[in-house]
Amino acid sequence: MSDPVALTVQGVSKAYGTRSAVIAADLTLRRGKITCLLGPSGCGKSTLLRLIAGLEVPDSGEITADGRALSRAGAAVAPEDRGIGLVFQDYALFPHMTALQNVAFGLRGLPAGQRRARAQAMLEAVQLGTRGGAWPHALSGGEQQRVALARALARAPQILLLDEPFSGLDAHLKGEVRLSLTEALRAAGATVLVVTHDAREALLMADDLVLMHGGRIIQAGAPRACYLDPVSPDAARMLGEVNLIPVQVRAGLAHTPFGTVPAAGTADGAAVVMVRPEGLRLAEGAGAAAHVAQVRFGGGYHEVQLTADGQRAHAHIAGAAPEAGQTVTVHIDPDLARVFPTKA
Repeated sequence: MSDPVALTVQGVSKAYGTRSAVIAADLTLRRGKITCLLGPSGCGKSTLLRLIAGLEVPDSGEITADGRALSRAGAAVAPEDRGIGLVFQDYALFPHMTALQNVAFGLRGLPAGQRRARAQAMLEAVQLGTRGGAWPHALSGGEQQRVALARALARAPQILLLDEPFSGLDAHLKGEVRLSLTEALRAAGATVLVVTHDAREALLMADDLVLMHGGRIIQAGAPRACYLDPVSPDAARMLGEVNLIPVQVRAGLAHTPFGTVPAAGTADGAAVVMVRPEGLRLAEGAGAAAHVAQVRFGGGYHEVQLTADGQRAHAHIAGAAPEAGQTVTVHIDPDLARVFPTKA
């Protein structure tokens, strides 16, 4: 049985003058699930988030939640009446209020005692129960982010939107804060849309992944499916490093200097093979010969630059690596490679 749908975006477009920011976007948020909207800067993802929040009105298309129309061309329900929470990229905490007061701010319709109890419970849910009296300037970036999340969750929104939630954090904090944030969101049973340009962040957080490029949504699905079976080279590149190797397809096979890849369903002719760096493997016995041009240590792997028949590719090799100048035997893992016809 499929999960119930909390929100649907159907055919939504938005332009600013002659520039199209969002083009015929379709998007579904499943209730209680975390959806990550991934794309490079300027692709339209923040505009789409603002359309869902009600801060912008679409030029065409419709946004609905639980069968209720929130936005359509020229008309929109006000942001405060949508039951949608929004956590901005800069967290937008009030500097003259403590953490507890920030969280309680959106609960002004409740009696003071209930407001304080609810705010304290939300701080405890994000592991900040002892920091309620702290001022924003005394909180770390990760703590500020969690206070902003607690403030948004305190109002029990039907849907929560997070705009680049980790962009202001140091690299060493991101993993810790992402884990605590994800745990808090799942514990709250929230329906969440996270906008990000960080592929690793999206893969680790998402139940559902949506890829956006040039104003269009180009792929949606489970993170693993999007990574292993991208619909295009653009989609593949958005989720990590790739090698793109020009080839000719013949009789259902694409022959590269680094190995042969099945190309069932691809017409004979010019094509490109996409292979992830971890899909280019050193082989024992049968395989293709390649020259090791360069080796660099990357922490959990070595990056090995390979050349063969005038083509270049790079591999991520765990464990012992060859030395520069060696000739090695390689093969391509077909599960980490795809063949795309070359556009005319």
